[in-house]
Amino acid sequence: MDSMKRFINKTWPIIVILALWLFFSFSYFFKGLVPFPSKYLVSFFPPWNASYGMAVKNNAMPDVITQIYPWKKFTIETWKKGEIPLWNPYSFSGTMHAGNYQSAVFNPFNILFYLLPFIDAWSILILLQPLLAGLFMLLFLRELRCSQASSTIGSVGFMFSGFLVTWMAYGTLGFAVLFLPLILWSIRRYVKTESPGAFSIGALGIACSFFSGHFQISVYVFVASLCYLLFETIQSGKRKQGILLCMMLCVGLLVSAPQLFLTYDAYISSVRAIQTQVKEVIPWQYILTFFSPDFYGNPVTRNDWFGHYAEWAGYVGVIPLVLSFYAVFFSKHIEKKFFIVIFFTSFLLAYASPLSIALFQLKIPVLSTSAASRIIIISSFTLCVLAAFGFDQLILDWKKHDRKNKITFVVGLGLFLCAVWIVLYVLKPLPPEQILIAKRNILLPTALTIAVCGVIVFGFIQRWNSIPIASVVLIFLCCFDSYRYAYKWMPFDPKNLVYPPVKAITWLQKEISMNRVFGNIGNEVGSFFDIPLIEGYDAMYQGRYGEFINAVSNGIVSPGSRSVVQFDKNGRYALPALQLLGVKYILHRMSDGTNIWAFPYWQYGDDEFKSLYRDEHYEVLEYVHVFPRLFFASSYVIRNGDQEIIDTLFQKDFDRRNTLVLEKKPVIEPGYGEGTIKEISYTPSSVTVKVVNSVPKLLFRSETFDLGWKATVDDKPALVYRADYDFQAVPVPEGEHTVAFSYWPTSLTYGMYAMLMGIGIMISMIGIHKKKKKPTL
Repeated sequence: MDSMKRFINKTWPIIVILALWLFFSFSYFFKGLVPFPSKYLVSFFPPWNASYGMAVKNNAMPDVITQIYPWKKFTIETWKKGEIPLWNPYSFSGTMHAGNYQSAVFNPFNILFYLLPFIDAWSILILLQPLLAGLFMLLFLRELRCSQASSTIGSVGFMFSGFLVTWMAYGTLGFAVLFLPLILWSIRRYVKTESPGAFSIGALGIACSFFSGHFQISVYVFVASLCYLLFETIQSGKRKQGILLCMMLCVGLLVSAPQLFLTYDAYISSVRAIQTQVKEVIPWQYILTFFSPDFYGNPVTRNDWFGHYAEWAGYVGVIPLVLSFYAVFFSKHIEKKFFIVIFFTSFLLAYASPLSIALFQLKIPVLSTSAASRIIIISSFTLCVLAAFGFDQLILDWKKHDRKNKITFVVGLGLFLCAVWIVLYVLKPLPPEQILIAKRNILLPTALTIAVCGVIVFGFIQRWNSIPIASVVLIFLCCFDSYRYAYKWMPFDPKNLVYPPVKAITWLQKEISMNRVFGNIGNEVGSFFDIPLIEGYDAMYQGRYGEFINAVSNGIVSPGSRSVVQFDKNGRYALPALQLLGVKYILHRMSDGTNIWAFPYWQYGDDEFKSLYRDEHYEVLEYVHVFPRLFFASSYVIRNGDQEIIDTLFQKDFDRRNTLVLEKKPVIEPGYGEGTIKEISYTPSSVTVKVVNSVPKLLFRSETFDLGWKATVDDKPALVYRADYDFQAVPVPEGEHTVAFSYWPTSLTYGMYAMLMGIGIMISMIGIHKKKKKPTL
């Protein structure tokens, strides 16, 4: 009994975190529902919305459906085939996959998909985020000598903080940031003990963050870790440990080099490389959501009327917020000033301030092309640390019965509440319907603030064992508030609605072979069901391909849009472009009729399109005169300017089937004569064809051109030329040959060498420390 009591006394914060997490995850573990917006999928996205329709809890996470989940399925299926998921042939007529970063190809948690059915592995992946965030935060706060009670408050606040909650369903941004407290723990631990274990954990924490799928957040984590490293080095005066810790951060980068190098390749060729974004800083009036997250409404209740709820979420809970203010005014913790500085720096970078404007004017890659508001997660993290400091100081003040200025603090909170309510009831700065939303959503934060004030006062009453009671009440209120906020946002929906089969799509899967499909469908169909599409949605798509698709409209070369490639169905050159792209099938929704958003196949006559399949919702038509995905061309022309290439390619009398537009002279001169492609085998990152041709030919492949594509003819290296603006061509001499295309960017090779170097340094550090002394963690 005594041993059990000691165990509970020692581990009760972990028990609280686990219990809260299990309570949050109850719908998955005990109801069979999954943390995925499947009702949203089938109710709003084609082709499912032709058959389904139901109430949807949260419609503010479309990217989970259109990007993250299909990419994850493609990633895991490709890994399981023994191939690195480097290239995705199902979007943008082929695009980098590992390089787009959000695919999280190297995330170590992908191992879950080898152990569990896919949807269950996905569910655990999503639900692990708050659990790991809470446990890592607990570990860090205990290392900062925070009490069990205060560490619990800080951990609960962080695990269900606004940013982690609103991005939880993505399974990327949350993983990118949850390693921050673990990295900071390793830094502090190493300064104290020089433990090789702490060094390795810190390096792996950096690597895992960069492998998690969101580069911007990982950069914030890296910079915050570097700042903390410098602070700990200066404060301790241990320069040697500081230098080694800098090496630890560098080792983490080296270990993650395969991902970083591939992403650099993708970035420099992407549309984002030439774009900057001066939006998505948070306006100052949104600061009220630190106190009341739904002050301006909530997408779940369909009454949000201002702001970007997910991007701007800085909420950590009323109790941690109040305690963080208590820390600012009263805590004497030695690390308080550091976290205050980090809070205000990140806060000013997230909000509309001279600091955030200056960052964008510097035009730093990634940081100047992404939403600045996301750094608010660092602000939330520091608030949770300060909350732990504040709670410890409050407990100390209770024990010492030190009421000096504490009643003033409580009165200040009361005046703040009065001011907010006076503004809403008397000044009424908003329209009546918006005032009503604000009033309704500020009730609970007000009640919680009043409760905190009452608990603070109660703690100073030196009877009834008030301090333990007050502590338990505060922890309970914190858990209640965090759970309520997280569960309100997170959808748990039926498993059977996660990408259910659709008859037309099932037919296409059987018939499609290598051919492409065009219709009002996106990556949620393409990457999930292995159906090649010409459109796509990805921030890192290749800019040149976007230019080509834009030229379909009017023949003019123009930059692609920010994240979406959309084919103009009524473009001047739509039909020849579809022909060149190998689009054999048109998926037409029957209810679309002849509306402007449908592809107007009826305008081209029966000799161009014929019906192959029809059901109650969809019809599939075949484009009769489509070009094969691979074909032999017998001649070429040289054009250098982008506009000149497009002008030539779309000339009315230009023979696109036999003549390619190249940008430099090929090593052979093709000729007219017989050429046959006998056999084709392909995987996402490789294609092998057997050919027979009586004269030299140019083998054209309507896959997006990328320097990572290599070719061989009979196992001898062959040049891959950029043809027809953004596709591939390989010279093939006469005779019978085997031509192989494979995608393996040089950057991946360099990245693997760097990763091995990082692992070698880490192992060396462990060996060196073992020789010196026995390590301690």
